[in-house]
Amino acid sequence: MADHSPAAGHAHDEAHHPTWTTYWKIAVILTVITAVEVSAYYIPAWENSWVYVPSMLIMSAVKFYIVVMYYMHLKYDHKLFRSLFTGPLIVASLTLIGLLFLFSKLVLRLGLLS
Repeated sequence: MADHSPAAGHAHDEAHHPTWTTYWKIAVILTVITAVEVSAYYIPAWENSWVYVPSMLIMSAVKFYIVVMYYMHLKYDHKLFRSLFTGPLIVASLTLIGLLFLFSKLVLRLGLLS
């Protein structure tokens, strides 16, 4: 017979949340990524190269993913909530990438112009 008491439900919820060790590791990862982002601004060769904007976008996306999945507990929520969050996020990301192309911050070199 299943135990439907509040104490049993609380114990079930505790099993699906990260431990303090997980939060500590995530904080270190976020700190390292932030340090790389800040240091990239002070490296002229990196800042002036074509790789600067895409690398910053990727690092920002990774940090966003980590924060949302662990600190906002989306990783441990129902899949419906994850999809309700992910759908609009994809639309917003594609809109931002389109704006970067529009304002020439991201350029595809197709070789059409000589």
